Amino acid sequence: MAKKGNRVQVILECTEHKESGKPGVSRYITTKNKKNTPERIELKKFNPILKKYTIHKEIK
Repeated sequence: MAKKGNRVQVILECTEHKESGKPGVSRYITTKNKKNTPERIELKKFNPILKKYTIHKEIK
């Protein structure tokens, strides 16, 4: 039987990548608890195209 809960999968996309003009997209998939964090999350993740750590925001 499948578990039912508040955890949902979210996609994080780099904010600096669009402004750089380089081709490609830096995205990560993670999970969050919708009950504890109803707002969109922001995490610092590594962008392999820009080769540095950047802020990744949750997209819908």
